[in-house]
Amino acid sequence: MELMALVEALLFVTEEPLSAEKIAEITGFPNTEIRRALNDLQKELAGNRHGLQVTEIAKGFQLSTKPEAAPVVEKLFKGENRYTLSQAGLETLAIVAYRQPVTRVDIEAIRGVKVDGVVDTLLKRRFLRTCGRKDAPGRPILYGTTREFLKYFGLKDLSELPNSAADKELQTQTENLFSFEQNSSKIS
Repeated sequence: MELMALVEALLFVTEEPLSAEKIAEITGFPNTEIRRALNDLQKELAGNRHGLQVTEIAKGFQLSTKPEAAPVVEKLFKGENRYTLSQAGLETLAIVAYRQPVTRVDIEAIRGVKVDGVVDTLLKRRFLRTCGRKDAPGRPILYGTTREFLKYFGLKDLSELPNSAADKELQTQTENLFSFEQNSSKIS
């Protein structure tokens, strides 16, 4: 069987993104040949005759449907419960993603509200993970994002998070706003 066909079969049956290294380990082919086969498969599926694509996501590769097929594919899953993230969940994830590793206290300082429930939910959904303890009084738990986070947001890795000067300015303004609100509530 041709290597590209083997790679396609592996990507079809797995639920998690597979790294080129893992595919090489499974097939016994060198990493360079695996990468070439992945590239060839991406080109093969790029045409309009296919509804699938090879996506590089969460430090691996996965077969996924093309965005153009979404309206039809969504009809198949209509009525099924898909969870969405709350505004609090999104804000907390953004803070962790940009500042990891980070403690609950750090997150609360930025958001200005308690985050125990939100962090617990994000841990259960496997968007957050514990990644050690801070060398500080009480040794608070440090949190970071996971591969599940990367998959959910369609990111190859954390370097794909937006980081333009405008985003940094918005982040500074948001932090200043939270800081102002906290100081205002202390004065009242």
